[in-house]
Amino acid sequence: MEQTERLSFLDRNLSFFIFAAMLTGVTLGYLFSPERHSDLIHGSLNGILAVGLILMMYPPLARVKYEKMIEVFPDLRTLFLSLFLNWVIGPCLMFVLAITWLAGYPEEMTGLILIGLARCIAMVIVWNDLAKGDREHCAFLVAFNSLFQLFTFPIYAYFFISFLPGLLGLQGSEISVSVKDVARTTFLYLGVPFLGGLVTRIVGIKLKGREWYESVLMPKLAPLTLGALLFTIFVMFFFKGGAIVTLPMRAMIVAIPLCLYFLLMFAVSIFISIRSGISYEKTASLSLTAASNNFELAIAISVAVYGLGSPQAFVAIMGPLVEVPVLLGLVKVLVFLKKRYFIQKELPQNSRNQKVQSHQ
Repeated sequence: MEQTERLSFLDRNLSFFIFAAMLTGVTLGYLFSPERHSDLIHGSLNGILAVGLILMMYPPLARVKYEKMIEVFPDLRTLFLSLFLNWVIGPCLMFVLAITWLAGYPEEMTGLILIGLARCIAMVIVWNDLAKGDREHCAFLVAFNSLFQLFTFPIYAYFFISFLPGLLGLQGSEISVSVKDVARTTFLYLGVPFLGGLVTRIVGIKLKGREWYESVLMPKLAPLTLGALLFTIFVMFFFKGGAIVTLPMRAMIVAIPLCLYFLLMFAVSIFISIRSGISYEKTASLSLTAASNNFELAIAISVAVYGLGSPQAFVAIMGPLVEVPVLLGLVKVLVFLKKRYFIQKELPQNSRNQKVQSHQ
């Protein structure tokens, strides 16, 4: 009982902690202006983000019941829906928003398109846990989309950033992204915590048993996710959040289409999930996977190709600054839908089952 109260307290106050981390990061970033030391930012930002994100994702991935993931694989319906949402709807939607909203800003337009091509791998694990989604299903979708991204990202980047804008008479951009670049980033931000969680589960259960693992070790690891999440958010807003204060109009121009993108992707995913009769747990993992983006990859590629001080890199770093509060709000929307729609939907069926059993 004590553990449940502690977790519910963290859940209830998570919004406060996150916005406090964002506000602190922006304030200190504005006061100390780390952007002035551009020669140090790239390595520092990537290294610190890597540590924060790996620690943040490690506990949820250690809780995944990997032995049950084989049961998720035959669910071809949600697998194809995830592919359709992530690799057809997502890139096309972001491309349309970019060319309509930022047509007069070709460099920012390129950065926005790049975010739409970098599909989710990291924070969605945490968002899914907060929304009480299907953990095994989410881990499978993230892993599958990451493998798909590994081989298709260079093709998508050329098509949406170089070829298609030129075809429409817009100013495109030359971009060359290798499979090696994508593989390195994917392994660092997903592979490392994934292997850590898998090894922890296998060794922990083998040495101490499943009951100890679930009831003793997991509650001790759980706070690490919240701490690392707040740390990562603070770091992102400290390094680049000051730009929101110093360049408010530039930040706003990018933030509006990003918000529209996250909200529209989420709404489309929820609509398709409900029409397909998918359970709440799988709806949560599917919609959050579709609405999230791999900002680590977008930042790494934009900095490597265009430079840290480029407008493309600025847009890529704006991605998580907008995504974090929006996705936190969408988690709350999912929890609301679970109570008001999914549970109510299941009640009549449960009532019918009880009547049948009482008859028998």
